[in-house]
Amino acid sequence: MPNAASKTTGTRTRAERLETRVTAEQKNLIERAAALQGRSVTDFVLSSVQDAARRAIEEHSQLALSVRDSEAFVDALINPRPVNDRLRDTVRRYRERAGV
Repeated sequence: MPNAASKTTGTRTRAERLETRVTAEQKNLIERAAALQGRSVTDFVLSSVQDAARRAIEEHSQLALSVRDSEAFVDALINPRPVNDRLRDTVRRYRERAGV
């Protein structure tokens, strides 16, 4: 008889386990929400956690600039400062370390 860890979703095997302790109030809330969507608690929780994880990763990978910062960035692109000795030295050291 296969154990719970070998259940599959599509072609993926669920081999890992997450556990958490919740209050009775939290459990009731989650069970109610899952029932309203016609889903199991496991499916509801897993889907919710995956959505939250994706949002957290997406938010972390985005850069939000103020209007002032955006204008400064665009100005630096349109009107770059001339290359000076300090920048040349920095690029040279980077190339040496990176092997470029």
